[in-house]
Amino acid sequence: MTGSTIGLIVLIGIIGLLIVLFFSFVPVGLWISSLAANVRVSIFNLIGMRLRRVIPSRVVLPLIKATKAGLNLSVNQLEAHYLAGGNIDGVVNALIASERAGIELPFEKAAAIDLAGRDVLDAVKMSVNPRVIETPMVSAVAKDGIELLVKARVTVRANLERLVGGAGESTVLARIGEGIVTTVGSAEHKAVLENPDDISKTVLSKGLDSGTAFEILSIDVADIDVGRNIGAQLQSIQAEADKNIAQAKAEERRAMAVAREQEMRAYVVEAEAEIPKAMAYALKEGKLGVMDYFDMQNIKADTLMRERISEKGKTSIIEDKKNKQ
Repeated sequence: MTGSTIGLIVLIGIIGLLIVLFFSFVPVGLWISSLAANVRVSIFNLIGMRLRRVIPSRVVLPLIKATKAGLNLSVNQLEAHYLAGGNIDGVVNALIASERAGIELPFEKAAAIDLAGRDVLDAVKMSVNPRVIETPMVSAVAKDGIELLVKARVTVRANLERLVGGAGESTVLARIGEGIVTTVGSAEHKAVLENPDDISKTVLSKGLDSGTAFEILSIDVADIDVGRNIGAQLQSIQAEADKNIAQAKAEERRAMAVAREQEMRAYVVEAEAEIPKAMAYALKEGKLGVMDYFDMQNIKADTLMRERISEKGKTSIIEDKKNKQ
């Protein structure tokens, strides 16, 4: 084998390697597909995507789909959204769905919704086909103290204008629960049970969807159950508290009466202690005779004897009654 033959083989190998590298780096098949779909994407744009670490199929295929759907989008718009971390395919699908449903949704708004972390296609579907959200069981106390357990179904539609920066589903449910509590609390429980649609009308008229990403279409009461008698329980607790307070005050008055009684007995004992002194002083001064003193002692003895006889008589009468019984 001559040197010229070897050189020719090496040259052919190098050319083949370059061709393989070119077709692996430049998506020629994708370029041909775009031309067949009448989408103008130059080969230099595809090479630039490779250099910018953009997967060309992630941009070109959604662009072909958007062009076939009649949307006027450019490669730069889709590529910029891809570089920002957005979901190009989801945005294009949402734009196609909104265009078919007659909903005005610019690409910038759809891209902003997607970059905000919301599913823009789901938002468009929800705007076309409203969703029904069921609230958890809300406990509300009526004016007469009866607890009512209310469950409501809320029909909401996505508001694309407020989808970026608007409050979510949990905020809507919290506001509806607050409205149910307020409405039930301002009426008797029988009136609420007779006209549950009053809850729907009152809550719906409060404009609870302001500042949220949704538009409330209707609020329907799904179920109402009667719970505990909160008013009676509170009255029972209050009565028990009042009884304890009264008992405490009565105990305080009893203790004061006992203390007063003991104080008066001390005064009596103190006064009785002064009697012997007074009698001794009267005997000494001659104001009281000895016979007077003995007469007084006899009177005291007679009085004590009568008291004992009286006590024995009462005891015997009680025993007789017990024996008769």
